[in-house]
Amino acid sequence: MSEPFETDGRGRKRNSCKAIIVMEGRLLLTVNRDRQGDFYLLPGGGQRFGETLTEALCREVLEETGWVIEPGRLILARDYIGANHEFAEWEGDVHQTELVFLARPVHRKDVQRVPDPWQTGIEWVSPEALGRIRIYPSILAGILPAVMSGEYEGPAYLGDVN
Repeated sequence: MSEPFETDGRGRKRNSCKAIIVMEGRLLLTVNRDRQGDFYLLPGGGQRFGETLTEALCREVLEETGWVIEPGRLILARDYIGANHEFAEWEGDVHQTELVFLARPVHRKDVQRVPDPWQTGIEWVSPEALGRIRIYPSILAGILPAVMSGEYEGPAYLGDVN
């Protein structure tokens, strides 16, 4: 489960790591639900104090999906400053720095999953379906097909996007 944000009196700040996991041409995503319906996220979550980013990535992916992964290279980074986006009413004090790694699925492990409260499942999604689903950050819908095919050349830093 995601760790709470660190607070400094002005807002909540945390590092988060996400995984791009592709198997047989499909991308592993978590399925989540809010008042607008289903939305999709790359699996991953918050880094705990004293934990490396790749340790956090492996732990979070296992908790959310049941998959053991082998982390690969860092491919994308973004900021999410809640006050600048559509969820500002609820997340106006949130600032998350998210680092996205390529990862190889090793095997599925029979563990009790610990999904985030809004997570309803996982799904392997085709590149073609990415343009038809609500995925966050939405910029990923246009980037992920190129990442999945090995043709993505950047940029690595996406800015403050949702």
